[in-house]
Amino acid sequence: MPPDQLAREVVYNELHDHNAHGFWRYSIEQKVEDETRLVEQVETTDGPVARLLRSNGLPLDSARQQAEQARLDRLLSSPSVQARFHQQYVDDEKRVGRILAMFPDAFLFDYVGDEDGCHHLRFHPNPNYSTHTIESRIFHAMAGDVWFDARLKRLTRVEGSLQNNVDFGFGFLGRLNKGGWFRLDRTQVGPTEWKTSSLEVHLNGSAMLFKSIGRETSETRRDFSSVPPGLNIAQGIDLLRSQNVVELQADPALKHRRSRATGP
Repeated sequence: MPPDQLAREVVYNELHDHNAHGFWRYSIEQKVEDETRLVEQVETTDGPVARLLRSNGLPLDSARQQAEQARLDRLLSSPSVQARFHQQYVDDEKRVGRILAMFPDAFLFDYVGDEDGCHHLRFHPNPNYSTHTIESRIFHAMAGDVWFDARLKRLTRVEGSLQNNVDFGFGFLGRLNKGGWFRLDRTQVGPTEWKTSSLEVHLNGSAMLFKSIGRETSETRRDFSSVPPGLNIAQGIDLLRSQNVVELQADPALKHRRSRATGP
């Protein structure tokens, strides 16, 4: 199959899954500046709800525990907070859909070879593709490599870097610097469903009045388990607040104490 046709079929499958995916619960290890966080997340119809479990490998102190409880209480009790939460989720979902949809047209593809059951392609900007938004300009300035599962035609890994500076307002409003990069890895969690298992984004530049801008993301996701479809925010938070396997795995000593208390 020509590589551009393969990319188009994979994107079709990804978009179909994006519009009909199930709901999942998982843990996320996040690196934020000098802190490593362990977060548990549950997907709901209004967006994923999350709570912080550990910081730099240690349980939260009482102040941060209270702050987490207060944050979840505000989300539960405030219609305006829920509305903003839902709108952000809708905007994020639309953004992901737009970026996926432009992938087959925005790039040209070369076949590299087969690796571990995946087709490996290399991509670079299609000079005939016209960009009309800031996100499309950033995405179109990338080049890199992508891997597709050969049997199921699903995205398993993509990595790319900015090939040129990307200016906004002819450089007066801001710029993203050449060399910024990202990497995304995905894993199969069900017969037809795949989830992001790790994400790295490292972009930097400057904005109007020389203010530094950047996007730094480092996440690893694991312990995927399905939850009932159609959960609302309250049901998702109830799951977060219940005794859970993620918390036990995060603290082996706690797991040992509880197993001794409950017996075989």
